Amino acid sequence: MSAVATPRDASIHLAGLHPVMADLVERFGHCRLGNKPMASQRFETLANAIVSQQLAGAAADTIWRRLVAGVGPSFTPAAVCATAPDVLRAAGLSAAKAASILDLAQRVESGALDLSNLGRLPNEAITATLTQVRGIGPWTADMFLIFALRRLDVWPTGDLGVRVGFGRAFSLPETPTAMQLAPLGDPFRPYRSVLAWYCWRAVEARPKPAPEPKTTNKTGQK
Repeated sequence: MSAVATPRDASIHLAGLHPVMADLVERFGHCRLGNKPMASQRFETLANAIVSQQLAGAAADTIWRRLVAGVGPSFTPAAVCATAPDVLRAAGLSAAKAASILDLAQRVESGALDLSNLGRLPNEAITATLTQVRGIGPWTADMFLIFALRRLDVWPTGDLGVRVGFGRAFSLPETPTAMQLAPLGDPFRPYRSVLAWYCWRAVEARPKPAPEPKTTNKTGQK
């Protein structure tokens, strides 16, 4: 199968590679990454990823809503640059995250960072570019590659959910470290982003209930 494919195509391909993947696809359906954001939305997507660093989804969503409301009617680099730092902090951002979002906004507004052309670069070059921004590390770059650019072969080994989900799905005795997880994704190239999506689903899923024991009625019949 060609590396140029849709998440659905990738799901079907992975299901044919390994019985664990076949089970995950059966349980959760085809991978759904949502609509691809427009290039004009990339700044907002990156800022949202910064907010989400090391936070549970519900907490990150709450802070993000407060941040957007505090910045104003349009969440643009210029609007963020014009927002007082105490307003950013009042939304629930740590000092480090507020500084990161402000640094991102200043770089985009000045033209030092051109988000509109990032999609033309290979993954490694995009990561190298984004990690020059204060507070953006490999994890944030990976999330941007997967969810903003829809790159299907990103393997976010630094994501705890992916590590836990992989260990759970593949019945590993312990959750793998980032270093241990890196080569475990190799057999699933070029669709490791889709593999990561199923690892997240494996974490969210409740354990399958144990079957109820069979009982007999008064006549002894099952």
